[in-house]
Amino acid sequence: MVDTPTADNPREPDITHTNPAAEGTWFGHPKPLFWLFGTEMWERFGYYGMRALLTLYLTKHFILGDRASTGLYGGYTALVYLTPLVGGLLADQYLGSKRAVRFGALMMAIGYFTLAFGGQPAKPYQVIDGKRYEVVVDNFRDTPTSDPKEARYLVDNGQKLTMHGNDDGSMSLLAADGKEVRHLAKDSFSEGAERSPLLTMILLMALSLVSVGNGFFKPNISTMVGELYEQGDRRRDAGFTIFYMGINVGSILGQFLCALFADSFGWPLGLGLAGVAMVISFFMISYHGGRLDAYGNPPARSGPDRAMLIYVLAIVAVPVVYFLFVNLMQAEEPAAGSGFIGYLASLPLMGKLLFGTFIVSVPGILVWSFLKGSRKEGEMMVAAMVLIVFNVVFWTLFEQAGSSLTLFADRNTDRTVIGDWVMSAPQTQNFNPISIVLLAPLMSALWGWLARRGWEPSIPIKFSVALMGVGAGFLFLVWGSTFADSSFKVGLWWLAGLYVIHSIAELCISPVGLSMITKLSIARVVGLMMGVWFLSISVAQYVAGVVAQFASVDTVGGQVTNLKVSLDTYTHTFTVIALVAIGLGVLLLALSWPLKKWMHGVQ
Repeated sequence: MVDTPTADNPREPDITHTNPAAEGTWFGHPKPLFWLFGTEMWERFGYYGMRALLTLYLTKHFILGDRASTGLYGGYTALVYLTPLVGGLLADQYLGSKRAVRFGALMMAIGYFTLAFGGQPAKPYQVIDGKRYEVVVDNFRDTPTSDPKEARYLVDNGQKLTMHGNDDGSMSLLAADGKEVRHLAKDSFSEGAERSPLLTMILLMALSLVSVGNGFFKPNISTMVGELYEQGDRRRDAGFTIFYMGINVGSILGQFLCALFADSFGWPLGLGLAGVAMVISFFMISYHGGRLDAYGNPPARSGPDRAMLIYVLAIVAVPVVYFLFVNLMQAEEPAAGSGFIGYLASLPLMGKLLFGTFIVSVPGILVWSFLKGSRKEGEMMVAAMVLIVFNVVFWTLFEQAGSSLTLFADRNTDRTVIGDWVMSAPQTQNFNPISIVLLAPLMSALWGWLARRGWEPSIPIKFSVALMGVGAGFLFLVWGSTFADSSFKVGLWWLAGLYVIHSIAELCISPVGLSMITKLSIARVVGLMMGVWFLSISVAQYVAGVVAQFASVDTVGGQVTNLKVSLDTYTHTFTVIALVAIGLGVLLLALSWPLKKWMHGVQ
């Protein structure tokens, strides 16, 4: 997901203390925009660079297995969208945007550098009928992209046996001549790994630091951009567009260079590069030659400055988030036949908190709206809530990019670009921001052309197109899988096509989401509704990790034992979620007419 800031920021303060138009300009805009552009660009470099590596880091270096890795990834990205609710509030009331951004940047930098200290890779083993067997790896490279010659063997009485997964879920242990030495029934074996408890603790602490730091950084840098322009300044939208380009430039560079460094020099330098980018971001917001002195300052309040107390409480929150990650990793699958209630009961604490808050807040706010507001306001709030619910579905499927789609790129994609140039698995995520940069002007021109003729789709129709588009992207990749080669690998351009289709879908929903909330919400609860909007994205990130778990594949040390089974598992999962997305898109299309009526002219 690529962030889409908007000029319609409900928390934007009124600035009358300065006249930016009287200062020097940068591309026709206030010069401080350069420093905020750079601060955000380098932060996005670090965030997306690390995100591109995270799932592969968990499955290959820590050998946590697909289920635990994608679940942890989903929990981390969920917190990335949840913590800004607190960080934004603290900045509004006490810290001011600038101090919040500076503190968040420092915490995230420490988190990235901590994440780079992964130590020695975990050592894989197999448990067969309760007995543990050593697994050795030839030509091992502890990097995102495995060596094609890399091979794993189970050692039984000194003999190295190749592990080959069968289509029915069983496994054959093969001798050097290819003959089957032993046949293992399905569910009679499982993967394990020896990993340092200390290194695992460092991993989770690093993710906790980044999650908390992000809460201070993410919501407040955009607020400072809004402060650069006085009310009515026509440059405002163009300024946010320039700022938005910084997000995409940072994303593209981070996903390319962090993956390149990790492949060329190992995980520490790849992840460490994200930390370096975050340090640059910190210096740009901290040492700006006085250019940002007039912006992002604390609100005028009587009494002592509470900044130090907030910083201490933020540091105290790190072990709390750590506990949530530990609880998430320890979650077990619900028992077969336990039903929906059993599933809810088996959710880790983070899942219970997210779902519980969302399920209570949506109907609760609607009841309040009809009791305290007019009928018109109540109907507008119903329309907003319906779109928020469908928003969860969209981002749940779209956010497979960092989990199941990255694993698919690593395992079942021929990533050859041209000649000997092979793209690494994490770099394939770059198809999204590149597509956004190229397609955003075209989509903007299309909406403008349609609007001038009175044909521009309503917001519900745009949402429904987005849902059907994300489903179509998965179906496009599934279609491409029918052309897989003899090694069960799909051509890179089929995966690229999915990302292009998904980017078009994103441009139908992301730019209008925040604006839609500000227009449909009752004025007294706009801030609360913005919180529900970000909560919906947080829930979607968590559910995305759960969905990715359905595409889990049996591995040995992070390597699949049967690429055909792997391909079949991914295509089945992608087909199901594609059909669900398209079906819900059609449902929303049918609901678009009553929703448009309840929106009372909001476009």
